[in-house]
Amino acid sequence: MAGLPGARSASPGSAPFLDGSFLLSPLGGLMGAQAVLGLLVWSLIAATTYHLHAAYGWVMFVSLFFWIVTVLFFVTYLLQLHEKFYMIPWPLVLMIYNAVATVLYITAFVTCAAAVQPTSWRQWDYNRRAAASFFACVTMITYGVSTFFSFRAWKGLGSNAATSQVSDHA
Repeated sequence: MAGLPGARSASPGSAPFLDGSFLLSPLGGLMGAQAVLGLLVWSLIAATTYHLHAAYGWVMFVSLFFWIVTVLFFVTYLLQLHEKFYMIPWPLVLMIYNAVATVLYITAFVTCAAAVQPTSWRQWDYNRRAAASFFACVTMITYGVSTFFSFRAWKGLGSNAATSQVSDHA
């Protein structure tokens, strides 16, 4: 599982522990960035009168939903809980999740950017919506990069599958 952290693995019966190496891994860094950027997007939208515009409801839904799920995945990997649920193909799950998040964040970014009106009667709404559009774009890019790394981890690129199977059973 190239790209996935966890030099130490938790046995199914042991208590969860914090994996400091996860925070330094590409997956951990990207998940942390996605959580911070997603928080910025939905908090900037929530600080406006988004309920008056249906387009911002979609942006709010996408950003809040993926922020919550990303935080849950982050905690799962940080506490090594994914080792306890070894029957779940985590690289595949993360690849599908990141791909779906990328596509939906594309729609949220385009919707948010198209709905920003420079002639808004409330200047602070314009500034927050424009900033939310920018951060939605950056968040979309981080999910796209995560999709790439998740795909590589799912395919096992960078390791020899035959060698890893022999060493796992030895």
